[in-house]
Amino acid sequence: MFARTKRVTLRPGWPEDAAAVADAIGHKAVAMNLSHVPWPYAEADAHAWLTMPRARDDVLCVIMAHETTIPQVVAPRIVGMIGIHPTVETDVHELGYWLTPVAWGRGYATEAGRAMLDIARYGMGIRQLTAGYFLDNPASARVLAKLGFRPTGAIERQFSRARGTYVDCAKLTLDLVEQEPEQSMPIAA
Repeated sequence: MFARTKRVTLRPGWPEDAAAVADAIGHKAVAMNLSHVPWPYAEADAHAWLTMPRARDDVLCVIMAHETTIPQVVAPRIVGMIGIHPTVETDVHELGYWLTPVAWGRGYATEAGRAMLDIARYGMGIRQLTAGYFLDNPASARVLAKLGFRPTGAIERQFSRARGTYVDCAKLTLDLVEQEPEQSMPIAA
């Protein structure tokens, strides 16, 4: 799947992206906010993730910033990843994402998230998404709220591979049918 917004492009991650992905995610502050990411993170980890076989309903995209106002960034550049992944529950999919620290606070996660919601809704036919964030990551909570996710009230202990321990994780949900946007973003499959 591909999507382009005003400042970012979402596209599939390719094996040749491994070095750029490893560079972008290779920050302790990023890895500690994710469940499945090891710390330290190496290019081999990125290559393994990018080349892992995926089911049709398991969509993973790199987030390419194509604006030139980020200090020390030559555009376009991979600044993160976003994906929709099936869970063990039937017909339930989860939104996940991360951004490299130089891209934090610029609205990229929200912009990429809106494009990914359109992919889920129109490209994949998904009716409902879940998401979660570690309680010590309030920035992710704000992004998910801007995207329309609502807390379920559930707090689950979720293992963080980078931390090597379980962390409290708030669970959220979004009904994509109920929250149909007024204007959608064009996407390509």
